[in-house]
Amino acid sequence: MRAPSTLHAFNRYEIKYLVSTAEAAGLREEIERRLDRDRHSGDEGYGIWSVYYDTRQLRFYWEKIEGLKFRRKLRVRHYGDRFAVNDGTPVFVEIKQRVNRVTQKRRVRLPYRDALRLCDGRRMPEHEPSQRAFMEEVLDLVLRLDLRPTAMTGYQRHAYVGRDADVGLRVTFDQRIRGRDRDFHLGADAENRLIVPAGRTIVEVKANERVPYWLTDLTARRSLQVARVSKYCQSVEAYGLAPRSVFHVPDHDLDPVLPEA
Repeated sequence: MRAPSTLHAFNRYEIKYLVSTAEAAGLREEIERRLDRDRHSGDEGYGIWSVYYDTRQLRFYWEKIEGLKFRRKLRVRHYGDRFAVNDGTPVFVEIKQRVNRVTQKRRVRLPYRDALRLCDGRRMPEHEPSQRAFMEEVLDLVLRLDLRPTAMTGYQRHAYVGRDADVGLRVTFDQRIRGRDRDFHLGADAENRLIVPAGRTIVEVKANERVPYWLTDLTARRSLQVARVSKYCQSVEAYGLAPRSVFHVPDHDLDPVLPEA
């Protein structure tokens, strides 16, 4: 029998909402009646840290802002405590792209040293045969577009997954959304700043085919409005790397620096 591949691919529809922390708490109570907690969530959720790569001209940023039907971005992502990251820590190198209304995510799991060798060092690390095509695509992107680390984001996530008829459904709640524009090593002891107000939560509904009626009814009953918000774009704009767009979440009441939990 072959060992499971470390290459993963996902196709799905994604819908985002920007809600108050109080609204998110009530929404989570209702969601928990129908969905199971992600096995990694626990009571406190889990941390997600991502380093995004872009061109000097911020090509991927502008593709998102302009709403191109085909757009993509490259990132290195870590789940968990970033202060525990070392060369051997498993991370994901991901290409996330949008084709019309469908979000496609392809990623490979690598030791952090190999992810840096590929994306920063621009050299092919050792890999499994099943990983080769994807890693060649990443290397081609990095070399051809001269990609470089541009912005970092971090947040605490509570996630729920569907069961029975709702298999494939996933609902996430992201809070304490932070970022920085330098010191891009995932384990760096660097300060992060809130890039979304502390009183706001990004709720995301992810479905393979369709969103169940009970969930669309729930969002309608609570008058939730679909929001075109990108954590990467929010970080870029928060640090003045690009002018603030019409999609920028206002930053009044932001704390300049957020202590790590």
